[in-house]
Parts: sequence; structure tokens; C-alpha cells
Amino acid sequence: MFTDASRPLYEVKANLFKGLAHPLRVRVLEVLATAPDAETPVAALLEATGLEASHLSQHLAVLRNYRLVTAERRGNQVSYRLAYPQVADLLRVARALLGEILQATERQLVEQAGLPAIPTPSTATDASATPTGEAATATAARS
Repeated sequence: MFTDASRPLYEVKANLFKGLAHPLRVRVLEVLATAPDAETPVAALLEATGLEASHLSQHLAVLRNYRLVTAERRGNQVSYRLAYPQVADLLRVARALLGEILQATERQLVEQAGLPAIPTPSTATDASATPTGEAATATAARS
């Protein structure tokens, strides 16, 4: 994934985003990024995400493969942490970017709501009576 030095950087970046390409993996990373301790036990991740153990295990495996998290086993307990603090930075930047996108969308919706209404065309009894193209111009000129 990240080990082939001959690959262009944009391909390596795309692989990084593949690791983030599932909402539950993003949620796991958010839980790890906001954990008061550096490490979070699997039991806490299960509780925070509401996932079944097998599903969480699959998502954690993907995050490990993409080197976004690391695991440490102590006895029969496994804990996870972000592999790099920049992962939390990436999540913060993504949240800020999405906030700006949503604000822009909201402004566009407000602007659209302020536009004058476009009247609905009256229903014609005959579908062929609706003028188009040159016929519309001729019809408008006669009116």
C-alpha cells in the first residue's frame, strides 16, 4: 500500500483515503482521537461504536493495514491508538472543511429561497399545443 517508493505520491494518498473510506472506520478513528488515554481497549471501542465484535475487528484490521492505528496486547486485552497524531489533525481538518461546505450550501439555499417564484405553466388540453422552437417564436409574435 505505502511501501512502493516508485509509485506517485497521489496514488499513495489515494490509498490512505481508501483506509478512511468507510463511515465506521472514521468513527473508530474519531473515538481514538478523542480518547483521554493514548490507548483505547477494544471493549471501549465496542461500546462507543455500537458495532458487533466481528465487524469492529474487520474495520480495525483495515485501519491497521493502512497504518492508521496500532494495537498493543496486554494479557487477553487489546488496546488501540492512532498510529500518528496527524490522523487526528486530518479528522479535524475534514470536519472544518465539511462545516464550510455546509455553510456555503446553506447560504445558497437561503439565496434560492429569496428568488422570485417561477410560475407553473398552465396545463394544455392537447400536448401538441405547447409551442416549441420556431413555433413558439411565431406564436409569441402573433400574441
